[in-house]
Amino acid sequence: MAHKIDPEKCVGCGTCIGECPVGAISEGDVYTINADECVDCGSCASVCPQEAIQPE
Repeated sequence: MAHKIDPEKCVGCGTCIGECPVGAISEGDVYTINADECVDCGSCASVCPQEAIQPE
């Protein structure tokens, strides 16, 4: 299972990208997580100030 970023909640602050140990998060207006690269560690979700990252 991977995590997913809710585009309705993501504000593109970038807090999550530095927390991902495998580089599965891509920048943009709304950030995205590559499910094939995500190791489901939850590091990104724990730092998201908008609570936009949830397990799929």
